[in-house]
Amino acid sequence: MLASLAIRDVVLIERLDLSFGAGLTVLTGETGAGKSILLDSLGLACGARAEAGMVRAGQQQCSVAAGFIPPEGHPALAILAEQDMEPEETLVLRRVVQADGRSRAFVNGQPVSVGLLRRLAATLVEVQGQHDQVGLADPATHAGLLDAFGGLERRRQATASAWRDWREAERRLAAAREAIATAQRDEEFLRHAVQELSDLAPVEGEEEELSKERQRLQQGERRGESIASALSELQPRDRRRGGPAEALRSAARALERLPPPNEEAQAIVALLGAAQDSLAEAETMLQRLMLEDGPDPRRLEVLEDRLFGLRAAARKHGVAVVELPALLVSLKERLGALDAGSGQVARLEQAAGEAKRAYLAAGEALSAARREAAGRLERALGKELPPLKLDRARFVVEVAAREENGWAADGMDRVTFLVSTNPGQPAGQLQKIASGGELSRLMLALKVVLARGSPVPTLIFDEVDAGIGGATAAAVGERLERVAERLQVLVVTHSPQVAARGAQQLRVAKQVKGERAATVVEPLDKRERREEIARMLAGERVTDAARAAADSLLTGGLL
Repeated sequence: MLASLAIRDVVLIERLDLSFGAGLTVLTGETGAGKSILLDSLGLACGARAEAGMVRAGQQQCSVAAGFIPPEGHPALAILAEQDMEPEETLVLRRVVQADGRSRAFVNGQPVSVGLLRRLAATLVEVQGQHDQVGLADPATHAGLLDAFGGLERRRQATASAWRDWREAERRLAAAREAIATAQRDEEFLRHAVQELSDLAPVEGEEEELSKERQRLQQGERRGESIASALSELQPRDRRRGGPAEALRSAARALERLPPPNEEAQAIVALLGAAQDSLAEAETMLQRLMLEDGPDPRRLEVLEDRLFGLRAAARKHGVAVVELPALLVSLKERLGALDAGSGQVARLEQAAGEAKRAYLAAGEALSAARREAAGRLERALGKELPPLKLDRARFVVEVAAREENGWAADGMDRVTFLVSTNPGQPAGQLQKIASGGELSRLMLALKVVLARGSPVPTLIFDEVDAGIGGATAAAVGERLERVAERLQVLVVTHSPQVAARGAQQLRVAKQVKGERAATVVEPLDKRERREEIARMLAGERVTDAARAAADSLLTGGLL
């Protein structure tokens, strides 16, 4: 419910803090006192259009904060969760308007869009005025209200569930058909690509292993080149010139020709012999290394052909080499879908047909229940109209079948509330047929009948009693009180019969200080209520007779 309203610098209101309780709250006061400013201020907090003219003269900005206490499970809490906003005990909608007309919106102190503010407010409060009816006047709400009145929530939920199942079945069928159509368009490419990749037979992780082996073989090739170079130095190509071994032998032979005894020459010859042995051993070891660790040119060639083939296939298909195995699986599945497509589509068509029949069954059951509930709603409302001076009005609940392209989760019907206010006049939409006062009272009658199923916990009626008096005004007050047993109701009224029904009464007055006027709102105690209602009965001069009449109204008596 609406718990509080804080207004700062809005038109004639400088500073105003109001608290509201459950039940029926009446706002009274003389014409021009500023009651409409209160409603405009609340509307501003609920996302209504902001205008620079709302800022009090001489101020830079105005602000309005409306505090609501939503019941457990209320739709507003779901909207907050959708926006990742933590719920609090009091939900505060706040709007700030600058003197240039620009505005900002806040929810529990967090900046939000005006659209979000409006969405939240639509679940929390509904205004019924002579010229600005919302809620019941919106045909989009009628099916839900009829279902709530008829207790059709389970049938509605079953229909919504069947609708979702049907939509999902149709989505799967459409996806399968599209996949087959795409596969058929690409069949030649698919078969070629599958054959090519199957011949290639890529293996997961193969590229990394091939790269490591290639690097190892390339390093071995470089080692072989070094060994071969060393051997070429030891084994020169030109045999005539000889090599290191021949040079050592030649040197030894030359020294051996020296005349003896020459001990130093003999020692050198021995060293040269040892060098020849070491050189021969080194040559043998190099030849063994060449045989054991020499490169395998054929293996490197095969490996590089494989690696380059994988990378070429990856470039061709626009994927990484590591993704080639998965790509082959995907292409095979697409080919398989093409080969088995007709059977799969047939199964999905059957499933979609069954889902549609289930939706039809649920929707037709809901439609039948709605038509029965529509008759009960028409009869119930018919009993409420005569006391409200609408005895010539006729209320019609139209349950019309939609075309198939209009079927939805809420059923196969278009539910519309229609009214005819004069005999012989065809029934039409509420806001187009009834006058302002008639429409306000008609909305009240609907709220009396539909209060149990109302999703909005707070209702505001703006001068629902305009143009009526006596027994009709008393009937309006009695019905407002009945609605307030289930919902919080605020009503702006000039009728003493209506004002006397309130559980709380607020008086709106205009005070003039110097050259400035200001609107003030005062909660009234029992004695003040008596005086205010007596004023409403008698005018400026309150008499004892008016006070006695006020007492009679406040105690439930009739004038």
